[in-house]
Amino acid sequence: MQEGLGFAHFLSHSDALGKGVLAILLLLSVASWYLIVTKAVANFLEQRRADGFLKRFWDATSLQQVSAALHDRPADNAFARLALEGLHAADDSQQHGLQKLAAAGGLGEFITRVLRNGIEQEAARVENGLTVMASAGSAAPYIGLFGTVWGIYHALVQIGLSGQGTLDKVAGPVGEALIMTALGLAVAIPAVLAYNAFNRRNRMWLARLDAFAHDLYAVITVGEKANSSAGEVRSLRAVSSSN
Repeated sequence: MQEGLGFAHFLSHSDALGKGVLAILLLLSVASWYLIVTKAVANFLEQRRADGFLKRFWDATSLQQVSAALHDRPADNAFARLALEGLHAADDSQQHGLQKLAAAGGLGEFITRVLRNGIEQEAARVENGLTVMASAGSAAPYIGLFGTVWGIYHALVQIGLSGQGTLDKVAGPVGEALIMTALGLAVAIPAVLAYNAFNRRNRMWLARLDAFAHDLYAVITVGEKANSSAGEVRSLRAVSSSN
């Protein structure tokens, strides 16, 4: 029976192609775990910041107070950025009217486009890195299987050249080659689980952001109508007093 069988023995006897397969698996594993850790931490922090902003937003007494708070501190989450974009659109329509091409169709359409664009930008941002995890989860098992097949072929060729085809001479190298399949699965399983978890989180996050956009649209448009109505009342009072 051969002595010293194992991954180190297999690696020392593998050729450049086998080492290349191992390097690809290692690269996919490092990239996947980097994305898993960084995205998990970033999502946790952004969730906390978003919860804090939403509490301050709904506790505010007016849109002016929300706007002042957004200018005092940076918009560090998707909800704050969306509110800032919506309030900027409303302020721009008040200052410049609806003469711009971007505001064609009225204030409601203008704010709708701004909020929809903000949601689409957030959707693109949260999907960053998921392609790498999906690629690692789908490709790593096949890469490992290819390494196993190549390792078995390489081992059988060496055994054939040595002329010793007994079971104890074949089982060791073949067993070593199967390590590549195990490595492929070890890379793929965490990547697939993390990809599914992040996908679910992103769907819930964007659904919550979409609901907030509807609420924000209603608050801005109702506020604009209230301001317009108040202005008309003041104008009528000024005319009646002059008469």
